[in-house]
Amino acid sequence: MASQEIEALANALARLPGLGPRSARRAVLWLVKNREQALPTLLSALDAVREGLVECDTCGNVDTKNPCGICADHRRDAKSLCIVEDVADLWALDRARLFTGRYHVLGGRLSALDGVRPEDLNIASLLERVEQGGIDEVVLAMNATLEGQTTAHYLAERLEGFPLRITQLAHGLPVGGELDYLDEGTLAQALRARRPVG
Repeated sequence: MASQEIEALANALARLPGLGPRSARRAVLWLVKNREQALPTLLSALDAVREGLVECDTCGNVDTKNPCGICADHRRDAKSLCIVEDVADLWALDRARLFTGRYHVLGGRLSALDGVRPEDLNIASLLERVEQGGIDEVVLAMNATLEGQTTAHYLAERLEGFPLRITQLAHGLPVGGELDYLDEGTLAQALRARRPVG
């Protein structure tokens, strides 16, 4: 039996997405065996993130600086804006390195069952960004769920009056699938095959 501290660490790791109790115990054992090199590096990285973590005022991304690295990157196409449900979706799309524009994180998706209304999402700040001008295309990169598609439809209606092209990811995405779990090839195809809404 492990000490209370080691069990507490295993329980904390088991709460992370993708890690169950077995995987968490394996991770703890690896950390214990490699504690001289692995633990200081891990603790330093965790502490740096804990101290510096902020939400970008422009897009809603999570970074250690505000504006985030994506919004501050002048090489990005400011005329293209990709709207995602959450930060995990932004990171998944950006990891594929196929979209060179900027992003906007809604912070969720519309859901009548969960009581998530338009005012609960970052829609007002999205409309402000579009009203400022300079955006030619908005890509609706919602998850292929009923709530995701409802959100995309709502956003398309709200953006209809602006002089821009509204596109969405191709429907090759698996129904019920979430962007963060898709491979880069699937994401690449979905971005390349985006099409106008409506």
